[in-house]
Amino acid sequence: MCEDHARTGTTGAAGAAGAAQDAAGPGGDRALGRRALFVTSAAAALTLGSVSFATGADGRVPASGRQTKTVSGTLPPGSPDFVYLPVEVPAGVRELHVAYTYEKPAVPAGTQGNALDIGLFDERGTALGGAGFRGWSGGARTEFFVREDDATPGYLPGPVRPGTWHVALGPYTVAPDGLPYEVTVTLTYGASDPTPEPVYPPERAKGRGRAWYRGDCHLHSWHSDGRRTPAEIAALAREAGLDFINTSDHNTNASHPHWADQAGDDLLILIGEEVTTRNGHVVALSTDPGTFIDWRYRARDNRFGAFAREIHRSGGLVVPAHPHSTCVGCGWKFGFNDADAVEVWNGPYTADDEIQLADWDNTLVAGVRAGRRDWLPAMGNSDAHRDPDVVGMPQTVVLADDLTRQAILDGIRAGRSYVAESSAVEVAFTASGSRGEHAGIGERLSVGPDTPVTVRLEVKGAPGRTTHIVTDQGTLFTGPALDDSGAGTVEWHTTASYAAYVRAEVRHPATAPGLPGALTAVTNPIFLGK
Repeated sequence: MCEDHARTGTTGAAGAAGAAQDAAGPGGDRALGRRALFVTSAAAALTLGSVSFATGADGRVPASGRQTKTVSGTLPPGSPDFVYLPVEVPAGVRELHVAYTYEKPAVPAGTQGNALDIGLFDERGTALGGAGFRGWSGGARTEFFVREDDATPGYLPGPVRPGTWHVALGPYTVAPDGLPYEVTVTLTYGASDPTPEPVYPPERAKGRGRAWYRGDCHLHSWHSDGRRTPAEIAALAREAGLDFINTSDHNTNASHPHWADQAGDDLLILIGEEVTTRNGHVVALSTDPGTFIDWRYRARDNRFGAFAREIHRSGGLVVPAHPHSTCVGCGWKFGFNDADAVEVWNGPYTADDEIQLADWDNTLVAGVRAGRRDWLPAMGNSDAHRDPDVVGMPQTVVLADDLTRQAILDGIRAGRSYVAESSAVEVAFTASGSRGEHAGIGERLSVGPDTPVTVRLEVKGAPGRTTHIVTDQGTLFTGPALDDSGAGTVEWHTTASYAAYVRAEVRHPATAPGLPGALTAVTNPIFLGK
């Protein structure tokens, strides 16, 4: 759900030991000290004094070898969201390596301590949504490298061209006494191999024609703050009985070319990003390969609409993630006007999921009250990062015409889906009228206001769970607990004048008085009436 901070990094050819040695020896420069801050934007960012690397007496740069410089400073409380350290990169650089540390002093109870994220922009600049993005690791790594033929996971390989690059520092939280940091930049000179041509997963798997397909659309690999490789995630998805997954590493598209080998006839792999702003997270679900969606703004900046349109232009869906999460910066503050669906269930079911479920139900009621036919479908995803996070817990089960990128997105967008805690759970939910009218999940049963309607719920794989029918008035029917077989069917009768919509829930037994049990499954609604 939240990005990790200050975990061990991955080194390139210019490793951490070599960088430290160079910094202390010839070519190192610790005399830079603390740099003055220069304002580049009223509230969003600051730029530090630049780091330059010396050339020879004839003005030439070394043909081989390394140069290292270290910059230190302290960011005060109230620092802007992003602080940029310019690095003047000369010609002939093969690899750029960055390592950083920062102090984490004890703070009083209830006070946020220090957490500092990091990323990189190349000579094309730091403009919002621009072409200069070269990678972001948040707080998950303490060092990284980029080279024409390779890069640390989370970063993009490509030429290290001359010009002004920027190390991006993101003070996520700052302790009362400030955030002392140290950044070490090492340049390695020499020739490099060419950048590999990216290969992306196919947009079609074998499929079963029009059928229910199971997927997990919120997953993190080691290309952001996850601890699993793409191969490990794909293997776990297959073990979980999934038909499709969507990659969603935080604030980077670097993983996109690393999934092609994991796709197959039995597993469709969609590629996207979790856009992790300071005012909430959103899954850019199944964007075109290589698409990067910027995250450096807050709700007050009024920028999200432009990036939501960018997600749509790239063929993806906008899905706010864990909107009521309590971690710093995780709660969704941008509203839902641009959303195609919303994540109402994120990982193991908790109180914030129950709040989001109620909040989502309120949007359904508001739409009915306003007479709108558009509505916001619900999704559920695991947000799995590492062991013991369970891939596919929960999962979104989508009725799609085939196992293709477009068919899956069409099904999610239309709300022809339900959420289940595992592939063992199956739900069939329908509504029918007295004259043969019929509708399924995400559809509308077109009947008169007083036409008798039969609502039917069939469940498999849920022993001991209870079934519930929910309308715009709330829960109007609760069935008995299912027996050890986990299978059961219930029917409930209503009219369109009594229930504007119906949806189904399957729940575990309650564990606290006055509170419902955790979800086993939840469906999108069936609307009643013409």
